[in-house]
Amino acid sequence: MLYQNILIIDDDIDDSDIFIEAINSLNINVNCLAQNNSVAALEFLISTEILPDLIFLDYNMPVLNGNEFIEKIKTVERLRSIPVVIYSTYSEAAAEQLLIVQDGQKYITKPNSFSELKSLLKNILEGN
Repeated sequence: MLYQNILIIDDDIDDSDIFIEAINSLNINVNCLAQNNSVAALEFLISTEILPDLIFLDYNMPVLNGNEFIEKIKTVERLRSIPVVIYSTYSEAAAEQLLIVQDGQKYITKPNSFSELKSLLKNILEGN
């Protein structure tokens, strides 16, 4: 498995719970943590010993939006190499128009169903 430790950062607690439920339903050996505040998530990342292998980041959050959060982690040497997937309600075309997606940035639109979410996560976690 490519990723063993995942962090979901989403200010919508229900979305975080559904995300974790989808990960758990895949029956893979992945540890998934959630942070519901981008500032607290940044503080957590700076202070934790075990870093996530992958971060799913909601774009629309108060205080630090997705791009601002990514800019902040790029300033911290040990966080710079963690891959981040922007995870938002915007369509991919809208995200590109709004300049949400930077060069090489992975972006996914939040799916409308639990089964779509599971399929999407399975593909990402298997490296597809």
